[in-house]
Amino acid sequence: MAGAHPSDGQGTPSASFVGVTGHARTRTQVAIIGAGPAGLTLGHLLHCSGIDSIIIEHRDRAYVERRQRAGVLEQGTMDLFRSIGVGERMDREGLVHHGIHLQFEGERHRIPLTELAGGRSITVYAQHEVVKDLIAARLTTGREICFESDDVTLHDVDSERPRIRYRSEGSAREIECDIIAGCDGSHGVSRAAIPRDAYRVFERTYPFAWLGILAAVAPSLDELIYAHHDHGFALHSMRTPAITRLYVQCAPDDPLDAWPDGRVWTELRTRLGTSDGWTLESGPVLEKGITTMRSSVMEPMQWGRLFVAGDAAHVVPPTGAKGMNLAVSDVRALGAAIAEWYRTGDRVLLDEYSRTCLRRVWRAEHFSWWMTSMLHRVPDADAFHHKLQLAQLRYTVESPAAAASLAENYVGYEHA
Repeated sequence: MAGAHPSDGQGTPSASFVGVTGHARTRTQVAIIGAGPAGLTLGHLLHCSGIDSIIIEHRDRAYVERRQRAGVLEQGTMDLFRSIGVGERMDREGLVHHGIHLQFEGERHRIPLTELAGGRSITVYAQHEVVKDLIAARLTTGREICFESDDVTLHDVDSERPRIRYRSEGSAREIECDIIAGCDGSHGVSRAAIPRDAYRVFERTYPFAWLGILAAVAPSLDELIYAHHDHGFALHSMRTPAITRLYVQCAPDDPLDAWPDGRVWTELRTRLGTSDGWTLESGPVLEKGITTMRSSVMEPMQWGRLFVAGDAAHVVPPTGAKGMNLAVSDVRALGAAIAEWYRTGDRVLLDEYSRTCLRRVWRAEHFSWWMTSMLHRVPDADAFHHKLQLAQLRYTVESPAAAASLAENYVGYEHA
């Protein structure tokens, strides 16, 4: 990272003036692109350290607050939210789980997460609810958040005065800052601002997808079920005590209209069915969509004064429930590094940001790949591959060591 200790006066609140380009210019310490869990969590962490920031977001607030994404929070994510004062509704409304189920050959096997992972657990609490809590906290602080920001471009990222230009409410604006945090997802503008020869991308695309539904029916079991079946993978999850989240494996090029509600429920009952009389309850489908499956990691996750976090830097298949948790882990490290720099002038943590995050990222990538490979029906795979999957599943549920490994990774491997 270029530059010396931040100078006096950089800790002052945002100030506005008109630059030579005609843009209304605002000065802040950290400019954050993206109002998802990563950007909003970073903004609140910085506020707790007395550091000013501005968050800019392309979408409107209503869209961001209803966008359906992940719903499983690791122990470390929960602990962080509580420590910064945004966990009250999570603790009140979230569904704490102490185990998950692996199912194969019509048999269901419980993995006791909390028992095997030193007392740690997970909480089912939807990402859009996390976003609502963080936006409410942001507005309470009085720090700026600008929705519906268009034509966002980054400038002088490798200098000591990086800038962001954008349009908001019909006006051209510019933010001058010390640091830019790119938290705008895999298709955002942040990564595009880094020269293509300055980073590498490691990626894999999977030959299947998930078709997911939200249904207005109480969950048929109080914990998640990951099912391996000859027809393909299925997942029983939930959002609230009255809303169930369910997925079936499908082809990535399947049109949504190839999956009418009746077919979805038939496949779910087939794939989640057991021989003990358990019944999957059905109800009205509230939402339906297809999620592609891929793994992607960029290295490094920084260039000049730009630091990328969350999906802007890495993507995992949803099988391991890692996406939002990795994003929060990234900004926890970034927030601590920025605070240390402002407090002491020491930029070691900033310089080490990528290396710090990538250790955990690659651990999560491996776990997500492992779960995905073990549970999904791979097109054109032979009987040998199928038998290997069953052997791995059987070993995982029968070996205390293997079950403990799954458990500690699922609740969040904090040593990575």
